[in-house]
Amino acid sequence: MRPIAAWLVARPQNAIIGLAGTLLLPFAQIISGTVMALLVLKQGTAPATVQGAIAVAILTVSSLIVSAPVSQVLANALVIWLPVMLLAALMRNGRSLTLTLQASVLAAIVATVGFFVVLGDPAAFWSEVLVRLSEAFREMGFSQNADVLYEQREAFAPQMTMLTVVSTWSLYAVVLLFGYGAFRALPGQTAPYGRFCDLNFGRVLAVIMALASVISVVTGAAWLQNLAFVSFAVFWLQGLAIVHWLHAEGRLPVWVVVLVYALIPLLNAMFILALAVVGYVDAWFGFRSRMVAR
Repeated sequence: MRPIAAWLVARPQNAIIGLAGTLLLPFAQIISGTVMALLVLKQGTAPATVQGAIAVAILTVSSLIVSAPVSQVLANALVIWLPVMLLAALMRNGRSLTLTLQASVLAAIVATVGFFVVLGDPAAFWSEVLVRLSEAFREMGFSQNADVLYEQREAFAPQMTMLTVVSTWSLYAVVLLFGYGAFRALPGQTAPYGRFCDLNFGRVLAVIMALASVISVVTGAAWLQNLAFVSFAVFWLQGLAIVHWLHAEGRLPVWVVVLVYALIPLLNAMFILALAVVGYVDAWFGFRSRMVAR
């Protein structure tokens, strides 16, 4: 990682090539977002914005030449780069990885409530979205998947708001962490904004989750149920931080860390929730500080 990161920040033209090239790659949200986070952390928001604008201009001209849709280039750049730029700029100014991720969680909570404020009943909105998605699957030849999605849309729709918020938050948080990892790999860098393995979302967020859960059980309010789930699910990142902390302290071998990452895509939701349980309990009892004390 170090040679690539060093090359990207060595010259402005390298950064432009990196941004333009990675925006066209598979998994561009992760790869190109990581490049943008690295550039903002190393150079600042203004230079990274200029470099991104030049990269978009080059891709726009290329799209016009080959008669490709220009709007897709602009949409990809905004969706992939803008949130990461905001997070990286916040971390650079606040000098704290933990503070930045805490602020991003608050933004996710506001977004969850915002769905209910704006839409009233998000389930109806998501039901229509799932119908259109099933039609798109059918046009692509996935008739069986389309039938399942259409038939189960009423069951899926109430879950879509919290799943969308958690997955979106997780994506941008992980991309920020990758960018920070690339930044730390640069020569002479250590951990100026803190270590990921020390991440702790704190008891305030844990209390919000507990209160939302209790009140939602009593009232049955859908927005509180969604709020409780989002407030709990984000703790999976703290659970993953604990795994890294145990490795950094020599309590876990590296193969266990690799195994954890391998299990995330395999077990997906089950394993993510297991990490969230570990992270949530740690927010209350502080396992790492207790281990250090011993």
